[in-house]
Amino acid sequence: MTSPPTTGPRRREADSRLRQGSPEKRASIIEAALELFLREGVARTSVDAVALEAGVSKRTVYDYYGDKERLFLAVIEDAETAMMEQFMDILDRTLGDDVTDIEAAMIAFGRELGSTVACSQGRASAIRLVIAEAAHFPALLDRRGAPGNEQLALAERLAALAERGHLDVPDPMEAAAHFGALVTSSVNNRSLFGVLPVEDADIERIVVSGVRVFLRAYQRPSATS
Repeated sequence: MTSPPTTGPRRREADSRLRQGSPEKRASIIEAALELFLREGVARTSVDAVALEAGVSKRTVYDYYGDKERLFLAVIEDAETAMMEQFMDILDRTLGDDVTDIEAAMIAFGRELGSTVACSQGRASAIRLVIAEAAHFPALLDRRGAPGNEQLALAERLAALAERGHLDVPDPMEAAAHFGALVTSSVNNRSLFGVLPVEDADIERIVVSGVRVFLRAYQRPSATS
């Protein structure tokens, strides 16, 4: 089992000594580590193997990330950052300030998000990696009890839609969690987190059904007239 991460002043001091280095080399290391962690598991993946796969020296991996644990956490952080950027792009294009038909807008949002969940190998890989390794990394477990950035962003957008008269959401965070359960989680479960392909028609059915259930709970009555 991986030992608990160093915390407090010692961890911050160690992190301050790490090199930022070349963005290209960092990307190569992250990509190689993700592939190996998925294929072999974190415990069975050596820093030597990551360096060889990335085409860099072992010293470079240590200089950039310090140890394998920090490298693993960096892989997850990098994947989460990419997912968040993709999520915000979909959110801005479908649930922006120009929404007039709330059902059509939320179905468009859910459809794009559902397709991303089902089809993005990078997203699916990162989720499966977190599930597989979380028990060995307290830093990952510590974050599971708090709302994720995607839920926070969606809650903020739902609150804005409520202010414009489309929705009635006394608790935006709870509403965002309900939307995630009805749409995103349903697609995740159908695809086994990206393992199985999901047909577009199935995604459409899941999304339309989930959005309509969501709106029964949260659409402002005046918005339906």
